[in-house]
Amino acid sequence: MTPYAVLILLVTAERFAELAVARRNGSWSRARGAREYGAGHYPTMVALHTALLAGCLVEPWLADRPFLPLLGWPALALALAAQGLRWWCIGTLGPRWHTRVLIVPDLPLVTSGPYRYLRHPNYVAVVVEGVALPLVHTAWITALGFSLLNAALLATRIRCENSALAPSRSLSAPGAAP
Repeated sequence: MTPYAVLILLVTAERFAELAVARRNGSWSRARGAREYGAGHYPTMVALHTALLAGCLVEPWLADRPFLPLLGWPALALALAAQGLRWWCIGTLGPRWHTRVLIVPDLPLVTSGPYRYLRHPNYVAVVVEGVALPLVHTAWITALGFSLLNAALLATRIRCENSALAPSRSLSAPGAAP
């Protein structure tokens, strides 16, 4: 097994760990009356992210893509940084982090950690990883295809999240009732 295949398998294992966290957090949220938004686009998101990981393995093999150190090492650094940002988001949101859009009523927005700087930092991690992970082993078709499809999906997802979080924004406004 190549080192790149090991990397993709480790990222896949990380995804399963995310799903376990999301499942636990989903139970926490639902017990507090959470409502799910945008459930219709969730299967598309799962399929796209699965295709990213598969493409990372298949394209270098089928197209005999080489590892190019000047591209691969910086791409690996970016992919690892994206993982760090993702887990910073997960840690900051705690039980409020999900792979689905689950909103617990009457909770203010989280404005600490990476959310102090960006409204949707986890999606920055997704975008960076979607480009960088395939490029570690020159899988540029996978990087491009994922990025284009992900841009369309994120437009829907972010619109959905912003709409779902609008009431929470009013709770986070200065002078809002606790």
